[in-house]
Amino acid sequence: MIVDLHSAQRITEAEAARTGLGTGPNRRLRLTMLIGMPLVFPVIGVMILVPEFLRDDVLYVYEAGIIGCLLHYAWVFAKYPRYAGRPPYLTRDLAMGGGFYLPSLLLGFWPGMIAAPAWALFVGVSYAVEGIRERHGRR
Repeated sequence: MIVDLHSAQRITEAEAARTGLGTGPNRRLRLTMLIGMPLVFPVIGVMILVPEFLRDDVLYVYEAGIIGCLLHYAWVFAKYPRYAGRPPYLTRDLAMGGGFYLPSLLLGFWPGMIAAPAWALFVGVSYAVEGIRERHGRR
């Protein structure tokens, strides 16, 4: 079996994207998720330790971080709007933005409680619409 350089590179990228942190946009989204989501627990700890007049400020900074993470997901989606043009496993990583629901729920941040699941639903619906569009376009 002869594999050209482009095919070998795609196979390598797919394997890297599937395991570990991946490369390129997959890596950026996974790092965004791995840094942003578990950070809620140290934030809660800091809120317990700081004086009462600073607690709201700590909370606002973390909430701004959640918004930044979700905007980063939207930016990556804008760069790769079509499923066919996305690196392997990027659709799955984009849908993982819905995971910011839990930290938002823990802190009572209602914009995150609405935006995170809506984001995951948006990615899923856009994937389904594109699949239907491709299926009808071939006939």
